[in-house]
Amino acid sequence: MMENPLVWGWVLIALGLVLMISEFFIPTGGALGLTAIVATIAGVVVLWMGAGRTWGLTGTLSVLVMGPAALAYGLKVWPHTPLGRRIIGTPSDEDRARAAKAEADAAESARSIIGKEGVVLTELRPVGTVEIAGKRYDAISEAFILPAGARVRVTGQDVAQIKVRRIDDAGRA
Repeated sequence: MMENPLVWGWVLIALGLVLMISEFFIPTGGALGLTAIVATIAGVVVLWMGAGRTWGLTGTLSVLVMGPAALAYGLKVWPHTPLGRRIIGTPSDEDRARAAKAEADAAESARSIIGKEGVVLTELRPVGTVEIAGKRYDAISEAFILPAGARVRVTGQDVAQIKVRRIDDAGRA
């Protein structure tokens, strides 16, 4: 049975397909890909020479369809594999969840200081730094340029900054 060129041709083509798919998951520097190409070409040659024109043409057309399909599938799946994520630098789901939690915590922290008072550390023109409850925050002045040392009250929160308004000597914002 294994002396039949038809069987050998298809076995070599299938081996080439498996090796090509494996190249996306096993880092070999292209060795598996090169071996896959050689095995596939050998399979097509065996079909042409040993099994006849019909099987040679069938094998050639199959390779011309399966090769790009396997390559497209591999390129679609590869970025989602651990190796692909490491090489491309795509964050994992856990990394994304951790970053989202840190962002939500920062936003919650900024929301929790609305209404609190602090001191301007760097002149707000209208953006600068303020200190509220012993922590530094990037802030934006709602109305005027505020000098360093001015007392302010937090009135709101934007994406990455808090909004502040100057407090007069009577404590009104």
